[in-house]
Amino acid sequence: MAQLTETDFSQFKLRVNIKTSIENAYRAWTTAAGLKAWFLGGLVFADENGNPRPDDSPAQVNDSYTCYSANKPGVMLITGKVLKVNGKDVFSFTFSKGCPVTITIYSEQNETIVELIESNLPTDEETIRRHYVGDSKGWIFYLTNLKSVLEGGLDLRNRNEDIKNVITH
Repeated sequence: MAQLTETDFSQFKLRVNIKTSIENAYRAWTTAAGLKAWFLGGLVFADENGNPRPDDSPAQVNDSYTCYSANKPGVMLITGKVLKVNGKDVFSFTFSKGCPVTITIYSEQNETIVELIESNLPTDEETIRRHYVGDSKGWIFYLTNLKSVLEGGLDLRNRNEDIKNVITH
């Protein structure tokens, strides 16, 4: 009989393979224009003085970011801070509960892999239920949408705010 191992609820890792270059995948994460194409909705990066970066300008360490609803552009969803950028394949930022999300992009079997690790999650029951499970479900959708958009496919996000409780957010 196989022995069950205890799940580490303090982090999760997700990977998606995408038929695109590492450079394209990196731009999709590190520029507001790239993120707007597949992520939550509107997004603004701002430098340490609060000055917004142009949409096609890469985020820098210590930049802040603000995400807005895709269906309600004036509604702020989340804010955070850029923790790490290396200009080629690693990008890290704070997300829900201020926990770091690290994106690493690399080649495997002639495809580009985007790996996401959300870490330092609190392990109380509410956080496990809401963030470990909820965030991982959300990231699964958005990584799928990233793949679709970068491979020349459709933007899978639900744009009809009257339709609720669908997997397309």
